[in-house]
Amino acid sequence: MAEKKKKEYRINIDPRILELLGPNLYTNIYYVLAELIANAYDANADNVYIIQEEDKLIVEDDGIGMSYEEGDINKYLAVAVETRTTEDDVYTKDNRRKRIGRKGIGKLSALSVSENVYVMTVKDGEKSGFILSRHVDSDHLLQPIDESDISFRHIEENGTSIIMTNPEYGLHRTAKAIKRNLLKIFPYLESDFTIHIKTQTEDITIEQFDKEMIEDLGAVILMGEEFHNLANYFDCQIEGVSNEQKKKLLIKRDEKKFPLKLKTRGGEEKEYELRINGWIGAYRTTKGRKSDNTDFPDNFISLLANGKLGEYNILPIAGKNKLIEVYIVGQLHVDLLEETELPDIALSNRQGYKSDDERYRTVINYVRDDLIPEIINLRNAYVDLREQQKKKEQQEKEKKDEEELRNRVDKYTNVATDKVVKGIETAIKDKLPTEVVQMIHDELNEAKPLMGIKRKVDTQKKKVLICHSSGDKVLADVICKMLIYNNVPDVDIIYTSSENENCRSPEGSDLFEYLKDFFVESYSTEKIWVIYVTSDEMSKSWYAVTEVGAGWITKIDHKIFNIPGDVGHQPQQPLNINQTWHNSEIIKGEVAMNETEFDKFIVKIRDVCEKIGYTPKSKEDNEKELKRYVEVID
Repeated sequence: MAEKKKKEYRINIDPRILELLGPNLYTNIYYVLAELIANAYDANADNVYIIQEEDKLIVEDDGIGMSYEEGDINKYLAVAVETRTTEDDVYTKDNRRKRIGRKGIGKLSALSVSENVYVMTVKDGEKSGFILSRHVDSDHLLQPIDESDISFRHIEENGTSIIMTNPEYGLHRTAKAIKRNLLKIFPYLESDFTIHIKTQTEDITIEQFDKEMIEDLGAVILMGEEFHNLANYFDCQIEGVSNEQKKKLLIKRDEKKFPLKLKTRGGEEKEYELRINGWIGAYRTTKGRKSDNTDFPDNFISLLANGKLGEYNILPIAGKNKLIEVYIVGQLHVDLLEETELPDIALSNRQGYKSDDERYRTVINYVRDDLIPEIINLRNAYVDLREQQKKKEQQEKEKKDEEELRNRVDKYTNVATDKVVKGIETAIKDKLPTEVVQMIHDELNEAKPLMGIKRKVDTQKKKVLICHSSGDKVLADVICKMLIYNNVPDVDIIYTSSENENCRSPEGSDLFEYLKDFFVESYSTEKIWVIYVTSDEMSKSWYAVTEVGAGWITKIDHKIFNIPGDVGHQPQQPLNINQTWHNSEIIKGEVAMNETEFDKFIVKIRDVCEKIGYTPKSKEDNEKELKRYVEVID
């Protein structure tokens, strides 16, 4: 019987380069796993296993495996030989899948984790194995693994196992955190490809898109028909608003296309179409997003090509470093970045692209100029909708408290009346006349002793109403800003024209209903301060006059800020025209006043603040602040 031929495993790279490159090629273990998973995918594997043991990290797949006799091993050891150079190389064997790999250096990724990597493979019963090391002799030969020592955890027929011994980088302790990070690299897996994660305590599989990311969003834009189904996982979670309002936070559209004229690898100029698919969204909240200590930031915009991560986060490049960008997250698929016919622009460690390439610049410009501003606007719309609903809920709560006060006062009055009447009747041994019983009831009703809940209702009420016409908004804005500057919370102010939603009435609610519910038909005696911005326009505005009337009925007191205008307008009764009022002029859309009126303005604002229970800032501070908003004239 002929002696079995001894296998030699020769790597075709300078050992000195291997020693220098090996530990420095990748700095994140998840990118290493990504390369090994990509190799399994290109080998037509159905399953790949990430196995974490005490002193080993193993990546094992049930792909086609490699044969020494058929030359597969030699191809594997041909480092930095591109695997996709022509259209014939685009798909894997039997045209089952579109290839992910291209550079031919992913096999070295494991050396970033371990000095010695055991590579074991089997194909059609033929086993082969060798140790890929950072330290290789000058003859380029790798240490073989005896066939009797080749074994697998899960492979039954064909496949490959990569064993990183004494790994210098560790995975997370929880399989859930490992899964979360891998899904950021492989967000959309084919239905016939499953990643299994096995730690020493847990087993978990990844076989579909991580819908949790979409479920965490308050607004989202879906691009390309294949991504429209992600709408099934989206819920802005704002209760009590209409579906029509919610739909405004979810946008579905076709993929974005850009025609480009590019040079192929061979120098030929051709027309291409850069297509951008995927999604970009805004989180409802960032609270607690770092609790599992993932290796990747939670706010990112990733670029993927052929289903694999090309660059994890372009947000620092495409964004403008605004605070609101912490809410942004997205995954954009641009296959033209990895087009086989075109020059390879992926960086050697697969963690980005060459920034001067026209394809890359086109994507960055679109994200910066269009997508980011649009999703920020959607995020703001989400916040507005959420705050409107909160205000409605708060108003409903206040109504319930008001009703509770009413019921308890009535109950107290009735119970107390009965007890007093019974006590008197027992003492005099006779029935009291009905008129006397009613007198007792009325007197007790006047007392209203339940101050505990009354204080609760009082504190929930708005404190200041700014009555104005829309044309006088410029002065009303200054009044509102100065109240807030002097420590009056914005939620205590009713100002229907304010850009600050906390000062406006809740969406869909009515100012007059609010005043009626909480200041007219109420056992609470707390009233509201009213600031009247009077002018000729106000006197001719039916709504403004109605607002004046409503404010008059519910007020405790009022201040007048008047705009004389060209007609020399003066406040009219029922306002207290005997009090000193303030006069402002509006010149070219800006508020102006003389020194005397400037002083009156500050005195009135500070007085209102004190009367409603807030300590205003000093007069000197107010003078500095008011000069930011008005012009002082002679």
